[in-house]
Amino acid sequence: MDDNTLKVGSNEMELVDFRIFKQEEDGVYEGIYGINVSKVREIIRVPNLTELPGTPEFIEGIFDLREVVIPVVNLAKWMGITPPEDVAHNSRVIITEFNNVLIGFVVHEAKRIRRISWSDIESASFMNGSDGLDASKITGVTKIEGDNVLLILDLESVVQDLGLYSPDVDATPEDLESFSGLALVLDDSSTARKIVKEALQKMGFKVVEASDGKDGLVKLDELYYTYGDSIANQLKIIISDVEMPQMDGFHFAANVKEDGRFDNIPIVFNSSISDHFSENRGKEAGGEAYLVKFEASSFYNEVSRVVRAHIK
Repeated sequence: MDDNTLKVGSNEMELVDFRIFKQEEDGVYEGIYGINVSKVREIIRVPNLTELPGTPEFIEGIFDLREVVIPVVNLAKWMGITPPEDVAHNSRVIITEFNNVLIGFVVHEAKRIRRISWSDIESASFMNGSDGLDASKITGVTKIEGDNVLLILDLESVVQDLGLYSPDVDATPEDLESFSGLALVLDDSSTARKIVKEALQKMGFKVVEASDGKDGLVKLDELYYTYGDSIANQLKIIISDVEMPQMDGFHFAANVKEDGRFDNIPIVFNSSISDHFSENRGKEAGGEAYLVKFEASSFYNEVSRVVRAHIK
């Protein structure tokens, strides 16, 4: 592994930096955005698209990429932005894969790859209405050169709103096992935490919530203060997202596995990133399983398997 390879537990991510340009009365405004490289399959020129009648105008159409039909979303149109007239010649389509779904996004310019520490990424909760976006559509914000701000888009939230993806949250097996004890859930999305919390409560767990890796470590310290060395008998499982501001799931897991108080508590990653590289990184970080958000039957089966193995 060379020095340029993103290492497990480094608390860093790589982003595709892309731009959306907005025509305003006094000139052109450049919006700076990012998406996790782990969710990007490739970046291509805008292909010939087949329009779909009856769809919103921000759905540009579909095209065939190596025998896979991919819908294409125009981000500027979705955001309600009027671009400059000459923007089309640099436009690209970012082909993404997350939640095991392939979707293309038209952007005005794909700029570069950036490596950023999650500790430099702040929550976007203070933002509202920026460029047609509300804070729920932004994973985080970070400063870059020239005092500019880069917004990391939560594309899963975007495609859910568009109806292009809908998580499977309702399936509950008739033979669902019942457990006791605590489960710790880490996710910066309150919606995602709610889904996981309700699933774990159906399994009999009491759930402790954390908003990111740093908060997760604080919650673990609080639980140890309460239960002491018997914590492993109380806390049966940790469910962690991967992409989180301040401290990502891999770095959190590395900290947990290096701490003798918690190193035998099983960790399951639950992420929208669906590439095999991230799954392997999860195992390297100490995870007992890696799940793609959110398919209920897989969640119940894997959590049951991990907890049973831990109890034994």
